[in-house]
Amino acid sequence: MRVVPTSRWRGWLSRLGLGCLGLLLLFFCTLALCRLLPRTPLSRAHSSSTAVYDREGRLLRLTLSSDEKYRLWTPLQDFSPMFVQAVLLHEDRHFYHHFAVNPVSLVRAVYSTYLSGERRVGGSTISMQVARLHHHLVSRSLSGKLSQIARAIWLELRHSKREILEAYLNLTPYGQNIEGAPAASLIYFGKPVQKLGLYEALTLAVIPQSPQRRAPSQRTGSTVTAESPETAASHGLLQARAALFAKWLRAHPADRRDESLLQLPLTLRSTHALPFRAPHFVDNLLAQAARSATGPATATTLHTTLDLSLQTLVERQLKGYVDHQRRIGIDNAAALLVDVRDASVRAAVGSADYFGLRIEGQVNGLIAHRSPGSALKPFIYALGIDQGILHPLTMLKDTQQSFGTYSPENFDGRFAGPLSAQQALVRSRNVPALAVAAQLTNPSFYSFLKRTGISRMKSEEHYGLSLVLGGGEISPEELAMLYTALAHRGLLRPLRSLLSEPHTAGLRILSEEASFMTLDMLKDNPRPGDNDGTLAPRFTVEKYRAAWKTGTSYGFRDAWTAGVIGPYVLIVWIGRFNAESNPVFVGATAAAPLFFSIADALFAKVHDLSEPARPLPKNLTRVQVCAVSGGMPTSHCTHTRTTWFIPGRSPIARCEIHRPVRIDLATGKQLCRPSNRPAKVEVYEFWPSDLLRLFQQAGLPRRTPPPPLSDAEGCDLTSQAARGNPPQISSPLRGAVYTLLPGPASHNHVALSAVADADATEIFWFVGASLLGKTRSGTALMWQPTPGKYIVRAVDDHGRSDSREVTVAMAR
Repeated sequence: MRVVPTSRWRGWLSRLGLGCLGLLLLFFCTLALCRLLPRTPLSRAHSSSTAVYDREGRLLRLTLSSDEKYRLWTPLQDFSPMFVQAVLLHEDRHFYHHFAVNPVSLVRAVYSTYLSGERRVGGSTISMQVARLHHHLVSRSLSGKLSQIARAIWLELRHSKREILEAYLNLTPYGQNIEGAPAASLIYFGKPVQKLGLYEALTLAVIPQSPQRRAPSQRTGSTVTAESPETAASHGLLQARAALFAKWLRAHPADRRDESLLQLPLTLRSTHALPFRAPHFVDNLLAQAARSATGPATATTLHTTLDLSLQTLVERQLKGYVDHQRRIGIDNAAALLVDVRDASVRAAVGSADYFGLRIEGQVNGLIAHRSPGSALKPFIYALGIDQGILHPLTMLKDTQQSFGTYSPENFDGRFAGPLSAQQALVRSRNVPALAVAAQLTNPSFYSFLKRTGISRMKSEEHYGLSLVLGGGEISPEELAMLYTALAHRGLLRPLRSLLSEPHTAGLRILSEEASFMTLDMLKDNPRPGDNDGTLAPRFTVEKYRAAWKTGTSYGFRDAWTAGVIGPYVLIVWIGRFNAESNPVFVGATAAAPLFFSIADALFAKVHDLSEPARPLPKNLTRVQVCAVSGGMPTSHCTHTRTTWFIPGRSPIARCEIHRPVRIDLATGKQLCRPSNRPAKVEVYEFWPSDLLRLFQQAGLPRRTPPPPLSDAEGCDLTSQAARGNPPQISSPLRGAVYTLLPGPASHNHVALSAVADADATEIFWFVGASLLGKTRSGTALMWQPTPGKYIVRAVDDHGRSDSREVTVAMAR
């Protein structure tokens, strides 16, 4: 026998070792090179569903992926570790120890399938299954299996074990059109995959091995128990889970205490049991996510600010109200509830019935732009406070007035006369609001709305002062943003719909003082009566104070109520999406009852509708003012009231209504200058002629001064010109061009009228230097002009005057 020298053996072994080392180095170099080359994540090749949750993690909706699958791609670190261990134990115990293929498993599969004929065994590793699922391979044939092995090797060269395991957990079939454990967990158990218990994890781990036999029915789901062997046999689920649990116990013997859990009934839900909540809100979020998406697997979960319990409350109240009022034509509504503390949306109902075809229920009324009516008036008064035009008790005039060529009226066609700014706002009087808006500068009301980001606004010239009365359009979301700013002391913040959205400091649009005062004014708006039984018991009125305002659009197309209830802003809209009008669409009678129905239900649920605790604005004080005029009281004001006041900004004009008058004892007339005639001093109310006429029409007598002594009796009226207010010309209109029409001259006339002080009895009218005539205070003089430009002056019998330039042209 030939003996090989020991040195030669050592040489062969050395060369063999070096060769193996070289192959190993080549392998790792190849692996490193493959990993370093740019590659697309496996998730990018598969579209994902989106799971939308409320703020407490309750599912609102699970969408389908673009290929009509329930597939919720989830990172590996978000899976329950217990579930991952169960999957590896069941599918591929040596996953982290082989490279793509497990030779032992392959040999066992070939022997069982082709040689012994016992049963068909796949022998696939997790990497091989991912290759099949990722590349849509058919691996039943030999060529298919070889292709699967090659693809698996390429996967392991290009991707890490964690990436491949993540892909497997997200792509495995779970019956019907459900793919991946995250989607299956939400559908079958109603919980995220990271919250699975042991028996649920074991159940999900065994379904992919035979999904058609073990997965429940898509329509009805299933309940599997140990006492129903025929059901268990048809699914093969309990047996497979029990076998896996036996393996589990060998690795985790301490879990034997949970063995009894496997005997409990196992209920698996179906896809038809998936929730479909807050549909308009979710639709809007999904549309926004789609517009900002960067790939098919972007934003697989959306955690919203919505509170499902409050959403249910608002939906129930809205539906009940509409059902009750459908008999009078109220068949659709929308409501939005926002938390002032963080500007987050807590409840959003876009229509009365999402599936209602007759009302176009899938239209989202919360983002639809409609005329707000008077719902924006609080911001006019807030701007007026900021610009020093008024304080809450400033007297405003609700009388017939003209603003250029615009002569507005109130909703009821009447005029209330003098009233405080607070009353004018609460009673929603149009003329006072227009008078305040006409004085606003830097910003004007239009500029204010543009600055707050109200969309779809046309030019300022397009609206004029009609914007004050709802001439523009706004969405409930935008209106909620404005009222949230009012409640947040003048800081405007975008509404938050996602918990991930950052909290912003906000844009200062109103001062703290003006915001506080305006909200305080709105709190005195009396609650509507419960005349139709739609509201909750009135005992709740004292439990919270709502600061609220109504709005009715032109032509009765939209009814609004917007307000602040403790820490919440609530917006209610009633109308029809086709803009059809209905005389019952009035804010105070159609929208306000629903507003308070929701508010009462909210109070009954949370029991605390107190405002967030905040100190009073620093530059704010309380002062005494005349209760009649709202001016600084004089010694002649017998009644005073306390109001909020901003030193250095709020108006400080003295009361001009109450004035002392010396009365001649012999005649009972005014003495215009000191004299030796026996006299007494009395205080009278000096009201402008237009307000005095309203008092007379209403049958409300005022203590007006008696007429003065005549010139013959020693009274020179012109000596009193410095006292009282000059007349204010109300016609002709400022800036208007009057056109003469062909025909009789008597048809071409211009009315000359003015509002005079209470002590004026006559108005003298001058055109240029010529006296045209005189009228009694409060009446008009008719003037027949010829084409040209004129200066018209009105002079009262105390010598006080007002003038206006008038242009008269001939029609072409």
